Amino acid sequence: MTPTERATPLSALPAGKQGVVHSLHGGHDFCSRLANLGFTAGALITVVQNYGRGPMLVSLRGALVALGRTEAAKVLISTGES
Repeated sequence: MTPTERATPLSALPAGKQGVVHSLHGGHDFCSRLANLGFTAGALITVVQNYGRGPMLVSLRGALVALGRTEAAKVLISTGES
């Protein structure tokens, strides 16, 4: 990540926004489960649905994945914006 980039929680991104997985913050089981779903550093993510409450949908590696808000808050995304 360059100095002008910053990591943002996935839960804060609006629908249509794209970013790259920067890191996962959680316990071993959580990180392992999300890594198995494709949430690995460098993976491109597109937010499909984020109503600000309830689960959100993201497109990742050709699949749609639903995440709860607490889970999405633990996935940090680099958007390339300062």
